[in-house]
Amino acid sequence: MNEAMIKEALEGEFPDATIDVHLDGSHCQVTVISNVFEGLRPVARQQRVYAPLGEFIRSGALHCLLYTSDAADDMQCVDLG
Repeated sequence: MNEAMIKEALEGEFPDATIDVHLDGSHCQVTVISNVFEGLRPVARQQRVYAPLGEFIRSGALHCLLYTSDAADDMQCVDLG
């Protein structure tokens, strides 16, 4: 798994989004800026970001995901392991 693979997975789900990915081992920081998040509650945003990354999460390749979706104050860190 590398940054390009994560970005590609997210681009499939959010084709018109601005996406930034930084990977440090099994920890990943992702920023997804997209109008698709407007009006969604934080849990729904989280589900939308996690969905295309499910393969990496289930395999254990992605252990911790820090993500920002749409607004900087929505930043959350979730320990997946």
